Order: sequence, then C-alpha cells, then structure tokens
Amino acid sequence: MEKDLDIIVYGATGFTGKLCVEYLASQERSTKWAIAGRNQEKLKKVADELCPDMEILIADSEDEDALDRLTQRTKVVLSTAGPFHRYGSKLVASCVKNNTHYVDITGENFWVKGLIDKHHEEASRKGVRIIPSCGYDSIPSDLGSLHCVQSMNKPIKRIEAFHTMKGEASGGTLETMFSLADLDLGKSIFDPFLLNPEGTVSDQQKKLSKDKTGVLEQDVINGWSGPFIMAAANTRVVRRSAALHEQKGEKYGQDFTYQEFTFHKKKTGAYMAMAFLAIFGLVLMTPLRKIVRPLMKKPGEGPSKEVRENGWFSATYKALAEDGDVSVFKMHGKGDPGYKITSLLVTESALCLVENEQDLPGGSDYGGILTSATGLGGALISRLKNAGIVFEGPMQN
Repeated sequence: MEKDLDIIVYGATGFTGKLCVEYLASQERSTKWAIAGRNQEKLKKVADELCPDMEILIADSEDEDALDRLTQRTKVVLSTAGPFHRYGSKLVASCVKNNTHYVDITGENFWVKGLIDKHHEEASRKGVRIIPSCGYDSIPSDLGSLHCVQSMNKPIKRIEAFHTMKGEASGGTLETMFSLADLDLGKSIFDPFLLNPEGTVSDQQKKLSKDKTGVLEQDVINGWSGPFIMAAANTRVVRRSAALHEQKGEKYGQDFTYQEFTFHKKKTGAYMAMAFLAIFGLVLMTPLRKIVRPLMKKPGEGPSKEVRENGWFSATYKALAEDGDVSVFKMHGKGDPGYKITSLLVTESALCLVENEQDLPGGSDYGGILTSATGLGGALISRLKNAGIVFEGPMQN
C-alpha cells in the first residue's frame, strides 16, 4: 500500500499533542499530515480550532488492526500519547511491521529497553527508524553531546552537562511519573547502561558512570551542580548513542563517559535541588503518592500560554578531550522546556525524517531503535538552529 501521508500526530488531543498540531498548522509547507487518537469528538474539536480541513483518523492504542491501517498510510508517526508503557507498545510494533518511522517524547527508559529487545533487530534489517525521547527528554542531552563531539573533532574522554530551566509540569507528565511507582521495574532501571547494546561497556566506563546525587563546585563553568531529576533517563540515551556510533566506526572516544546535573550559581540552589529530589522520591515511592496525586494537574492540563512563552532552557557542556583539552559548549532556547520546546523538538524530528531523508546519518538503509543523535544527527541540529534553538561553542573559558 502506497503511503499517502507524511506524518500522523498520534495523541493529538493531549496537551503536548495539541501543541504539535498547532506547530504544524502554523507553517506553510507541502507536508501531508493528519491527526489521530481514540476519541473522534475530541479530535474534531482540535481540528476545528487549529486546522479545520485536517483528516482525522481513529485508532485505539490496543486495536492492532486500526493501528495497522494508520501506519500503512504514513511515512512517520509522531506520538505524544503517554504514559508510553500503557499506550505505545502496539503502535511501535505496527510501525516496525509496516515500515513506518516513529518519534515520541517518552522518558520511560524501561519501556525503550523493551522496544530494543523486541524490535531493534527487525527495524534495523528493514531500515525503519524508531526514535524515542525526542522531546526535552532527551534531545538537549543527546544532540548537545553530539554537537560537542562534532565541533571538537577529536576523541572525547568525557562530557558533563549542566541543565537549568524555567517551566512547569503538565498533568500528562505527572501521570507518567506517578504511574511508574505502581510498576515493579526491578533493579535494571538503575543500570547506567540499560539501553546499551550488549558487550559495549568497559570496566572503566562502569566505574565512572554511576548516577550522581551530591553537590559539587564546578570551577570551569563558575557555579555548582546538583542532581537532575531526568538524569536517569537522559544519561542512558547518550550512552546508547555513543555505543551505536562506535558500532558504525564513529567512536566518541575511548571509554567515553557522560554525566549530567542541574546548574546553580550558588551552593544553596544545588542543595535545594537535592532536597527536592529526595522529597519527590519519597512521595513517589510511598503511599503518600495516593494522597498527593489527586491534588495535582490531571492529564490534558498544562501550563498557561503565558507560562509556556516565558519559559526557557539552557544546557552547558564541559567536554574533556583525550589529549587533555577542555572545551565548553551551550545549547539553549526560549519557551517552557516541557511543552513549547518539547513540541518544537519532536515535530522538527518528524519533519526531519520526511524532509531531510537524504541527509540522515547512516544512509537510507540505516534503522533500529535509535536515538536523536544516531537517527537524526546533524540534519536535526541544522533544523533546530533554523527553528530558534541556539548551539554555541567552543566558548572561551
């Protein structure tokens, strides 16, 4: 069956999904796209508001036949329908089956690990690019690191990223985080190399890659670092990128390691980040979550337009080359990172698969359960620069 659509936005009635629809609708381009989800009435409301002539497709996340009809028609699926461990597995399976590329905004690494085990081999054989984590989780970490590697153009020993931002969480994000506490994920979720291909981790990498929860002074960037709530997701993605690049003969560096933190100008801010992480962890891992969750935003609810417009994110990267050279890089953008920035990042990722097919890393036959760095790479960095995301460096330090 010939594919008559370029992109389908699945989960278009959710808070972030609607922002992706708004992003696509605001641009004049020849891309053919449609919106999809479970609820005809809600989808029509989105279409009437943002794109009145838009085709609407109905497919429940558990209806394999309906998902097949959807994925058979499009080159790319952009999914914002989370929690992804609840609503994403059969959609990804359908994409692999029907040779359809896929991007999403998950931060659920245990779910991505399941996708790797089930689908990487087939997707790789077919040249299908399944690229999870194309939102604020984990593009700044992943493409920021790639930018460091490409800019320095020499073997890199270690990259440390320091994140700071202004924004709010939506009901959907909170639902995902609280839902994880009800799952029995075992000890594997704490594995720093959860997403790495087998046999790609050295003893030196294991020694230097344990998750960091303390406060440290950072002289090179004139501040303090504290624990970052999304480090457990982002670090695994960057390490997978490095391993997949090495498999292609494009090694970041011998025994390359990556860590990330929050950035604070003062020590007190770093300690506050550590305290917040401890309190949030206590709520999630105890019966307190059943008391706290009803008091917070529900799925579909999110920050106001004013909050989304006035938010921002910034990431600073300290890259240590094998020859001892230390360089500092930055990536930053305006807009709430979880919503305005995330919708921009994932939509540009989908557009990159359609409009930059000839520029994608690995060539037209490359596929698998990939990352933004390995599946989109420099082509996406160029698109993001044109969309207002700033990549800087090396900086004078």
